[in-house]
Amino acid sequence: MTNDTMKIPINYAESSEILKNALKLTGSPVAVRFASTKDDIPPGVEELDKTIRHCMMVNLARKEGRIFYSPVSKHECNGGAWALGLMEITPTLKTGDFYFQLGKFNSAAACKRTIDQIPHLQSGETYATVYAPLEKTPFTPHVVIIMASPWAMLKLAQSSLFRLGGRVVGSCAGIQSVCSDASALPYLSGKPNFSLGCDGSRKFSGISDDEMVIGIPAEMITEFAQSVGVIVGAAGSKK
Repeated sequence: MTNDTMKIPINYAESSEILKNALKLTGSPVAVRFASTKDDIPPGVEELDKTIRHCMMVNLARKEGRIFYSPVSKHECNGGAWALGLMEITPTLKTGDFYFQLGKFNSAAACKRTIDQIPHLQSGETYATVYAPLEKTPFTPHVVIIMASPWAMLKLAQSSLFRLGGRVVGSCAGIQSVCSDASALPYLSGKPNFSLGCDGSRKFSGISDDEMVIGIPAEMITEFAQSVGVIVGAAGSKK
């Protein structure tokens, strides 16, 4: 595996346990890495044995504790694979026809305007996506994804402002939530991003109707864990 450890070490297991307990999570925060080459896959991490969507892969790590990697051949959703840098955008997605045919937009033009603003990694930049429960990750992640209740997202939003204050600004379009909103965008921007989920991820990946999604740059996970511990225990916090 390439040398991509952080200069300041992070205790992922400790951060994960704090987040799980403080936020009352029903699964684990999920570590995700964008492996640029085959050599970037950690020793002992096996390729996923089936072809499914990225959001479903996240849920395998979240709910079943699985650790694995997935090249483009194991990604069922073309939109997700494109957003994650595994492949070129398909013609029907690029023109807007794909989501137009699904009834998500009034016109193909409205769909294309949305697609043109979807955050995505450069096509071909990613060899494979790698997944693990945060507390067991054998690799240095690029982003950490959390699926949780609106109450937990409130605490994460407050945690993101705990040190410096300000306002929370989220970016989503109701499509490509876990792949673009919670994976590509936090990686590219270096900022956490909240998302409402999308029909695909809610239908296929196990995100329940009472859950939302956030993607956090891995470099920030210690700060979030420290802050959320204080926020949840604060006198003015709804328990």
